[in-house]
Amino acid sequence: MSYLIVTNNPKVNETFDNVLFTEETYENVLVRTRNLVHEGFELISHPLAASIRMLFSPYCSVIIGQKNSGINPFHVETIENSIIKYRRLTEQRNIDNINSEDYALIDIKLLENALNLFRST
Repeated sequence: MSYLIVTNNPKVNETFDNVLFTEETYENVLVRTRNLVHEGFELISHPLAASIRMLFSPYCSVIIGQKNSGINPFHVETIENSIIKYRRLTEQRNIDNINSEDYALIDIKLLENALNLFRST
């Protein structure tokens, strides 16, 4: 099974081959991912990090799988709810660009772990 990484993290773009890279915001990565899920691509990794603190990262990486003939309603609900939650949790706070290098490293480590789990299944 093939995969694609939707990301705005330059370190991910430099490290991996299967990347849809954008220089846009975290929220834009979620919206791009949503658009692909609505086209039939499946979510492999959850769009939001497990830590609320990571929502203030400038970087986001999401793994999507192959395009199917149908749309998975669970994946649509997951990405739509992720965008709503992201907007709600970040409307009162600014993105932490001061620590962007640290966030980029954490994002790539989380991505590597998710890819290892995906490849082992």
